[in-house]
Amino acid sequence: MDNSKIGHHISGQFNKELEDVRNKVLTMGGLVEQQIELAVTAFSTGDLEMAELVIKQDNQVDALEMAIDQECMQILALRQPAAFDLRLLITVMKVINELERVGDMAERIAEMAIQLSGGDNSKHDQYYELEHMAELVQEMLHGALDVFARMNIEDVVTITGLDENVDREYGSIIRQLITKMMEDPRNITRMLDVLWIARSLERIGDHACNICEHLVYMVKGEDVRHLTQKELEKKMKE
Repeated sequence: MDNSKIGHHISGQFNKELEDVRNKVLTMGGLVEQQIELAVTAFSTGDLEMAELVIKQDNQVDALEMAIDQECMQILALRQPAAFDLRLLITVMKVINELERVGDMAERIAEMAIQLSGGDNSKHDQYYELEHMAELVQEMLHGALDVFARMNIEDVVTITGLDENVDREYGSIIRQLITKMMEDPRNITRMLDVLWIARSLERIGDHACNICEHLVYMVKGEDVRHLTQKELEKKMKE
């Protein structure tokens, strides 16, 4: 299924309204992707201006969420859509909520980057793991947004499968941080800030998975939110 599904209505205005909603979601998604990239770079480089930009951008993300949500509510009230159109609008409202939360996670990373900028600037092993973890969750989110843009869910299983790698790296980072805190209690405050960054990245991966699950509902009309990865793989083959 591709986005030509949107353009099947007799009413050209209805088509325009749905396409406008879709484009706004992609705009919001692009902004959130940028937030993550800037926040992680701010953490890696200690760039305070970049971190502050991420924090300021969160207002734009929040405003987009409210505008899209309002637009969807108006369409639901005026058009009384059914079938795919109804699922599309329900999915959009869920997806923008996930994106807003991802934006919050990016903001938290930026805040931690600011707190960490004044201390030990040496690169620890878990910092490199965090950067790799960030690459994974960015790949997941970008993939989820691409699925929405194309309205084709064939890549969903590949995207959600990456979450296992994210969880493994998260566990490894946690163990390293605990070891460092035990070795030198003076590291505790700093390592807790790093822990918040790792936790935020792990949550971004979860939100990307949630978006994929919402998109399966949009296309297939089936709720797959509580399926295991293997169960999801089986469901996608049906």
